[in-house]
Amino acid sequence: MPGEDNVRKLDARSLRGLAHPLRMELLGALRRHGPATASMLAERLGESSGATSYHLRQLAAHGFVEDAPEHGKGRERWWKVVEQGISMQEDLHQSTDPAVRGAADAFLHELVAQHTRDVTTWVATRDEWGPAWWENHAMDLSDWQLRLTPELARELIAKVHELIGTYDDLDVPEDAAGAEYVRFHTHVFPIATDRKGPQ
Repeated sequence: MPGEDNVRKLDARSLRGLAHPLRMELLGALRRHGPATASMLAERLGESSGATSYHLRQLAAHGFVEDAPEHGKGRERWWKVVEQGISMQEDLHQSTDPAVRGAADAFLHELVAQHTRDVTTWVATRDEWGPAWWENHAMDLSDWQLRLTPELARELIAKVHELIGTYDDLDVPEDAAGAEYVRFHTHVFPIATDRKGPQ
């Protein structure tokens, strides 16, 4: 997650404005690939330019994207993100408003779907990366099962975020040898277990 000064904290209104699969895809595409037009995004995402244009305007109305006039040529309207990250207020999934709870549920499901697409795309294209990534174990799919209290889980999450932030602060140059953009996912959630074992 980017530094806190570049993260949008979702409230009930902005969550409802964002919780749509195509809007989340558009926002993600602009974050990863930089400013673009509705037509460029439509081609990238396999959507109609009418749909991408409409949903970009909705994102703009909620303050997620804005015009990027420095990229414009003629009548083309370019868009860019306002913040590089988003987080959700912790109490929204427990809201008494069914519409807010539904939006929180849709947002979380689409976020999981995006993470899944990231991983499956990497698996499908893993042979395209050079030996520097494979031979040095620079790519990773790992999981752990820990027994933690909610307080310890929050502490662990904060430490992981802080550590990742130190690497984000390195600001590796675009032309650094072997440098690539990488995706780093973290998933922390409680699970049900059967400690009795098979009967």
